[in-house]
Amino acid sequence: MRFSNTNIFTNAEMGNSELKKYCALDSESLNLLRGAVEKLHLSARIYNRILKISRTIADLDKSENISINHLAEALQFRIKN
Repeated sequence: MRFSNTNIFTNAEMGNSELKKYCALDSESLNLLRGAVEKLHLSARIYNRILKISRTIADLDKSENISINHLAEALQFRIKN
């Protein structure tokens, strides 16, 4: 299990070290996220939230890695100001 031997039970509870470990993006996905941050003026908090949502979408898709499709779907769920 992903979070065995930790006090973390859900993707939403991940901190920075877990985000780096479990939410690594390929270059195409990273470029999409960086573009969204610039265009939509997303904060670091929203950036991390999008990564966590992407990880959950990938989990539901039974995917070990986050794909650009998972990230694009997570961006649709972002909180609008």
